[in-house]
Amino acid sequence: MDEMRVEYHSEMEQLRADLVRLGAMVSETIGRGTAALLDRDLHAAQELIDGDDAIDDFCLDLEDRCCRILALQSPIAGELRFVLTTLRLIGELERSADLMVNVCKASRRIYDVNFDPQVRGLIQQMGVEAAFLMRSAIDAYVDSDTSLAAALDDIDDRLDNLQTDYVEAIFESHHDGNLNLQGAVQMAMIGRYYERVGDHAVNIGERVIYMVTGWLPEHTGSARQRLRDHPGDQGGGDAAPPSE
Repeated sequence: MDEMRVEYHSEMEQLRADLVRLGAMVSETIGRGTAALLDRDLHAAQELIDGDDAIDDFCLDLEDRCCRILALQSPIAGELRFVLTTLRLIGELERSADLMVNVCKASRRIYDVNFDPQVRGLIQQMGVEAAFLMRSAIDAYVDSDTSLAAALDDIDDRLDNLQTDYVEAIFESHHDGNLNLQGAVQMAMIGRYYERVGDHAVNIGERVIYMVTGWLPEHTGSARQRLRDHPGDQGGGDAAPPSE
């Protein structure tokens, strides 16, 4: 029995390590995708697009291992939340990598578009912020850091503001005749892709809080709805996250 428990905990630690590895792979794609876009490097863009298959394969392997642990080991309490959180994070990271693939595909469509200095600078900043958010989200997971996890939503405001400035800059460039409509639409979509990467990082933070405390933002919304349905139930209002 002791050997089985040792093997079980070894599987859990390897799962954690490989999730961190996946996070590093996704964070790297943000920098690589941004560089390919700004440098108009079609070869680098295609390499990132092709490399997404390896990320997808890794994600499937991690998902399969999570399911095996759930089926064969029947984890409970904090260990169960860890496996469920890891399973959810795999999806968040996989979709973040897909968004950078979309950036690279869009870069091929606007290969002949010249970025003015303001637009170029904003793309660079969005790439930096998106990568920082993703790394911070993974750090929160590794350290079970609920403070950092909760702060991600506020940190994401910087990326949201950059995306707003970026769209305004695109409209100005189009209005001035420096950017055609098709190019403006593709570039606006690129800004949306970066913004969505930030949203996935925030989602990871919320799942980390669940992993540590057992509490999700949806719980508060559910409690409010129960209070609306049963006004006399004083236990249905907003509640603080439970402590371990």
